[in-house]
Amino acid sequence: MSDVVFTADFASTRQWVAGHSWAYPDGGPVNPGDGKLDHLVTDPAYCRTGLFRATRRPDGEWDAGLLTTEGSADGFMVRTGDVLETRVRLPTVTGAWPAIWTWRDGGQEIDVFEYHPDNPDLLELSNHVHVAHHYYRDRAIQPGAWVDLVVEFGAHRVVWWVNGIRAFDDRRGVGRAWHAHLIVNLSVCAGRYHPPPPPEASEMDFEVAHLTVRRPLFDGPFPASEEYEVDLLN
Repeated sequence: MSDVVFTADFASTRQWVAGHSWAYPDGGPVNPGDGKLDHLVTDPAYCRTGLFRATRRPDGEWDAGLLTTEGSADGFMVRTGDVLETRVRLPTVTGAWPAIWTWRDGGQEIDVFEYHPDNPDLLELSNHVHVAHHYYRDRAIQPGAWVDLVVEFGAHRVVWWVNGIRAFDDRRGVGRAWHAHLIVNLSVCAGRYHPPPPPEASEMDFEVAHLTVRRPLFDGPFPASEEYEVDLLN
């Protein structure tokens, strides 16, 4: 049994802070050291409708949308045992780098997904807490496609589901005391890891139709068995 503890309202200034994240040096607005061209903006047109946008600037950077629960009035954090569910529309423009991920105090990062249109059928699924990565390929993954994602943040395993398919079980997990803020954003590749946008491109976007987090209906510590797995889909 589980209960919904978070339903994303991207327009809510209590839930989300726009254009600022401590996952970026000094909180932003830029992060060139990570191969990014994005220049975070607070303009609600870039994130507050669930459509995350980026537009080219005269200086070669890109104004881009980011929302995080870090520093918000509600201060929501995902924690061990939670299950995140979301539906996203992938971008089509080369250089787009959308992601939903977690962050706290310089780490605690789990990537619900990352995507690059130059690898059109591939989602990047990563646990940076207890290092594990997977490149998930499927013909249903393609630029412009809608994708359903479910991630179970188990103590001993993080499990990713893509369009109802069990895509990756990392068998590493996040540990019993893990907790982290949510980030949703559209970055722009500078060419270090993936090609930058073509010269003729001036804008790009990806969309998040919904995002919810469910939590088990029990109190107390997680079971000690290494076989324990949070599985709330049945």
